[in-house]
Amino acid sequence: MFIETILRQKGSSVITVSAEAALSVAASLMDTNRIGAVVVIDEQDAIVGVLSERDLVRHMARSGAAAPDLKVSYAMTRSIITASGQDDIDACLAQMTDRRIRHLPIVDDGRLVGIISIGDLVKWKIDSVTAEAEAMTAYIKGG
Repeated sequence: MFIETILRQKGSSVITVSAEAALSVAASLMDTNRIGAVVVIDEQDAIVGVLSERDLVRHMARSGAAAPDLKVSYAMTRSIITASGQDDIDACLAQMTDRRIRHLPIVDDGRLVGIISIGDLVKWKIDSVTAEAEAMTAYIKGG
């Protein structure tokens, strides 16, 4: 199965923020939208980073009262790993687990088309295992 399957189910809406925005703005976006990360983009809508809840907490602990006024660029993760809609779900799950990544921007033809979380992948995996078990049970009972 491919990542595009998950995007079709969950939707492809992505909340983005400018690298020049204040951390307080990014935190507010995350709170309002009930998400764990925002994709940071430049003026041409190119991905320049990801700002996660972990990034916010880390920089609030280090910067104290000044943290809300700092720019997103100060706290964001810059070394971004992305996937495409054609990437295999299990391969992405393994990569995210191995690299301890919670959010993965999805890019097709250089354009941001979605974002998936480790939770999205785990939910898909549980749903698929459950469906497979139900199919096997039905087969055994029917056979």
